[in-house]
Amino acid sequence: MVLARGNGVQDTTFAVIKRTKLFAKQVETLRFSCDCHIYNPLDYAWPMHEAYLSAYASKPVRTLLVGMNPGPFGMAQTGVPFGEIGAVKTFLKLSQPIGKPPTEHPARPILGLETKRSEVSGKRLWGLMEEHYETAEAFSQEMAIYNYCPLVFMQRTKTAKNLTPDKLAKGERLALQTICDAYLGDIITLLDPAFLIGVGVYAHQMLEKVNRGDERRIVSSILHPSPGNPQANKGWDEKAAAVFRDLGIW
Repeated sequence: MVLARGNGVQDTTFAVIKRTKLFAKQVETLRFSCDCHIYNPLDYAWPMHEAYLSAYASKPVRTLLVGMNPGPFGMAQTGVPFGEIGAVKTFLKLSQPIGKPPTEHPARPILGLETKRSEVSGKRLWGLMEEHYETAEAFSQEMAIYNYCPLVFMQRTKTAKNLTPDKLAKGERLALQTICDAYLGDIITLLDPAFLIGVGVYAHQMLEKVNRGDERRIVSSILHPSPGNPQANKGWDEKAAAVFRDLGIW
């Protein structure tokens, strides 16, 4: 389903929220064979995600950043992409209630805004945005941040290892990607960015696929800020900023 862009920011916001509600329902219809607890923050954290979309991610922008899927201590807790708790509270200034998924892994309860653990990836990414733009309002005039897949897959092991979408069984992965591709394509249509930036390799690949060689947009990537990525643990912010400067975004 491709949506025509609305006339004006309010129409675009309405269309983005409506499309995201549909996206949330569509992924709920999928079934997965992995031995996992599956969290959908577009469901139990919808008030927060809607507030994020309304305030910061539903107007035409020059640059769209896209991550892979929610982190267990980021969007899974807050409903905000790369939603590190400090950034959500102090930079984005969001405070909507967070519910609970139908089942939780004992090692990964959803604590919402009471969570005490900081997500490193989100702290790095939103910290860079705050350093450059100073305010979330200024950021939202030029950039928006989304995730490709809204689901979190927590393996039923003691450590609750995060199973990333690319590791799902092939048929299940393709069914999920079909829904995620359609949503991402509609968001690109609505926000009409000139630059599509994948946060990490997987997101970059998905953007390349969805963009289908459309030369009106430049597709590139930055290093994923996860501490599990050795290249990100020294000077990640400068490496990411250098990409934005080289592309002419900053």
